[in-house]
Amino acid sequence: MLGANRPASRLEAAGNADAAQPLLAGPAGRVALLWGWRRALAALGAGALASLSQAPTDFFAVCFLSFPILVWLLDGAAGDVGRGWLRRLAPAFATGWWFGFGYFAGGLWWVGNAMLVDIAAYAWALPIAVLLLPATLAVFYGLAAVLARLVWSDGIGRILALAAGFAIAEWLRGFVLTGFPWNAIGYAAMPVPVLMQGVSVVGMAGINALAVFVFSLPAVLAARRGAALALLLLVLLPAAHWGFGAWRLAGAVATDAPMHHVRIVQPSIDQSQKWDRSRRDEIFATYLEMSARPPEPGAARPQLILWPETSVPFLLADRPDALAALSQLVDDGQVLMAGAVRREGEGGDGARYYNSVVAIDSAGEIYDATDKVHLVPLGEFVPFEDWLGRIGITKLVQLPGGFSSGVARHPMALGNGLSAVAFVCYEVIFPGIAMQPDADLIVNVTNDAWFGDSPGPYQHFRQAQLRAVEAGRPLVRAANNGLSGAVDAYGRVIDALALDAVGVLDVAVPVVRAAPPLPLPAVACGWALVLLMALAAFAARLIDLRRIN
Repeated sequence: MLGANRPASRLEAAGNADAAQPLLAGPAGRVALLWGWRRALAALGAGALASLSQAPTDFFAVCFLSFPILVWLLDGAAGDVGRGWLRRLAPAFATGWWFGFGYFAGGLWWVGNAMLVDIAAYAWALPIAVLLLPATLAVFYGLAAVLARLVWSDGIGRILALAAGFAIAEWLRGFVLTGFPWNAIGYAAMPVPVLMQGVSVVGMAGINALAVFVFSLPAVLAARRGAALALLLLVLLPAAHWGFGAWRLAGAVATDAPMHHVRIVQPSIDQSQKWDRSRRDEIFATYLEMSARPPEPGAARPQLILWPETSVPFLLADRPDALAALSQLVDDGQVLMAGAVRREGEGGDGARYYNSVVAIDSAGEIYDATDKVHLVPLGEFVPFEDWLGRIGITKLVQLPGGFSSGVARHPMALGNGLSAVAFVCYEVIFPGIAMQPDADLIVNVTNDAWFGDSPGPYQHFRQAQLRAVEAGRPLVRAANNGLSGAVDAYGRVIDALALDAVGVLDVAVPVVRAAPPLPLPAVACGWALVLLMALAAFAARLIDLRRIN
């Protein structure tokens, strides 16, 4: 009885305090206190896990672990206040960089497959593809962490800061050093069409910000402050994301839409044979034979025949016999759109070569063409080619001087009053690029055989799907070895050919322009959202400073 009223011991009090802590407080504290190689390893691992959220695995749930770890690591990334602002921000940059390196190394390792096509010639480029490319792209995520850390605070304020920082970093990734916005974080939140519709409201900038915000919210549950709001948002925002998509798709039934009948040719030419001079006529004959096959029973005669990137294995201007053969293939009322190398000027050092899409009519005449504007560094051109060539660095596609960049693209007439805007290869990954009001159809031609049976072709196709949703236009895509297919204006796959399949796909594409949900451009709405997040993060930082003072 005497012991019943005794004061609690320090050990008991500490145990009671620990019991009262939120469930995630312990892990959050341990992660925040990591330093040195342990901090780098945790950030690297979190980024590598996050890469599983991209196609074809689409395991987006892992981001609800990866991004809270990043937040907690940034909680502990306070530099030495007395040693200048660069040194203060260095730990935040290093944390973001290691996260980015893990993310891009885990998601882009397949780029190295392109060097294995001719390993004797391009072994030097394998480390660049596998290590240097992820290391360079990781700089943008280091910058995102620095921007966030500038206005870091407690609670949800720091989550808003991180979301705005990533939105800015992903935007910069779209044009700095010619741009390579592959596998933006926002794609993790849009694995299926019902979850893609939000991009029509806030664009990729808004989706990137919202994705990072929602994925990072579990980090707030490690403390009492803001936990209830974070939990509420964790339920409401994903529900709204899905609900809006379901509502938009429910109203997207267009039974009376005009159809454009397209034949997509996927020959799956082995990359090692594609530029073999001795096989050029054989390859061209393969395309002719596949394109001339009669339609399947019940299928309409194609109005558009689509061949992949650089499908014509020679310069059409040098082969009048090839143009004559095409005139026999293409009937009246049909158009062939084919990826081909186009030359301007006479042969030799004065000639300019373009990676193009040419449109050919029933007379065998090239009546229009559009050139690739965004070239692949080291693939289609080499910066400082004269200097780098001396040390053995050459481009993958060997042409005198490499490819030249196109000036601008334009819609090409398809007949029946319709037009298409064409994009070559990875041009289609650039957000907003397909939003051309005069085009009825988006065309993407590519050759992903460079990358073999890897995640690359799946990721490429996913990003093409999103361009259709952004623009509110259907998309048809021809890839040498896949994935070829047709997508409607809402990102739904109408039909597709599997990776490495050989065949033709006859598909009726509904020519429907999906109306934007809001009268304001999605890009403007997205950046308005990012600005609001940044301002809210700044306000939270000021409130924290006042509380401390």
